[in-house]
Amino acid sequence: MTTAPAPERRSVLLVEDDDGVRRSTQLLLHGQGYRVRAHSVAAASLADPSAMTADYLVADYCLPDGDGIQLLRALHARGWTGRAVLMTGYSSPSLTAEAEATGYAVLLEKPLRTRELLVALGN
Repeated sequence: MTTAPAPERRSVLLVEDDDGVRRSTQLLLHGQGYRVRAHSVAAASLADPSAMTADYLVADYCLPDGDGIQLLRALHARGWTGRAVLMTGYSSPSLTAEAEATGYAVLLEKPLRTRELLVALGN
């Protein structure tokens, strides 16, 4: 009897400077079967070789070394083509428009709601 190989888990690049939010989001996603690489700053995520193979980006808008818009632009410039979700505690119509124009599929307001994040990732 042969068993089918386990399906490959989807990967998420998580960039959030708040330790508590980053850790809880990482645990949530891991519990849903995602492989998660988490960073507190944009520079560390861009230096991570696995960033380019991530299926998803979940990034905070306000980061100590830039913002989520700049991060997605940098990833796109390197050829990344995954689905991106932006998180913010400072939502506005202009930020929503800029996020969409940059390539974010969804802008979620903090505090994050579990179901909204999973739906944004396609669950």
